[in-house]
Parts: sequence; C-alpha cells; structure tokens
Amino acid sequence: MATAIGRLRYVKFEGGVPYCYRNPVHEKFRSMVDNPIPPDIQEFILKHIDSISHMEALLLLWRSPDVSWDIGSITQRLYVTEKNARAVLTRLHGLGLVAESNETYRYQPSLENAEAMIDRLAQLYATHLIPITNLIHSKPSRRIQEFADAFNLRKDS
Repeated sequence: MATAIGRLRYVKFEGGVPYCYRNPVHEKFRSMVDNPIPPDIQEFILKHIDSISHMEALLLLWRSPDVSWDIGSITQRLYVTEKNARAVLTRLHGLGLVAESNETYRYQPSLENAEAMIDRLAQLYATHLIPITNLIHSKPSRRIQEFADAFNLRKDS
C-alpha cells in the first residue's frame, strides 16, 4: 500500500521497511518550480561561464569596476593557482567581459547587454547559489567539448 505525502510516496515492503521514491505526478512540474534561473541567464552562463572560478573572478571584478586587478591579487582572493587565474582571466577577456592592460584586469564588458545581464546574474548568484553552481557543473568542460567537436562531420568535407 502506498501513501502519498507531498512530492514523496512511501511504500512499505514485506517486513515493514519503508521505501521512499518521488511521486511521478509532480515530476513534470518540477522544472518550473525548482529552476529559478531565467532562460536568458541560463544561456549566458552556458555560453560564457566555464567554471566556478570564472564566475567568482567575473563577480570579483564586477564588484569593483574601477579597480585594476593583477594576477597575484586574483589568486589570493579566489584561492586559485596563478596558472588557473591567468587562464580564467584570459578566457573572460577573450569573451569581452573584462578588459586587460599590462597584465591587469578590470570589469569592462564590451558585449551588448552584458552589464545588465551580469548585474542580474550577480543578484541571482547571491540568492540562488546552488541552482547556478549546478548549472555550471552540468556543462561539459571546454576541453572535452573541443575534443568532441573535432569529430563532428562537416558537410563541406
């Protein structure tokens, strides 16, 4: 005999040991309720943010747009290696999200609508940390994606 309680349904097996599983009726509504990230922010994250280090570096520079950060300062603030910090900042610069001058970086997005998008992203990150980090972790690593793309067959080949 099954008893439904909220989203969960409990079933008793022989011997009286309860087993818990999700109620399938609620699963179709789960994505609407459990995902507080708007589609445009999701798209921005999937296109521009490769890791939590990317997100934290971008938001660090966003919080102080008038400050130019060197690699050493970034490594201390984000607790990453110099190599990792350099790779993250180079990527963000290549995406047009930060400006670079004499190996210092500052927040200066050159993409259209990027400032408003990053403002919204920062607000969401402060209030919905888990869904955003889950989204970032759900995307394949850039190196894996580049490797997989190498095997895509092209029509002109």
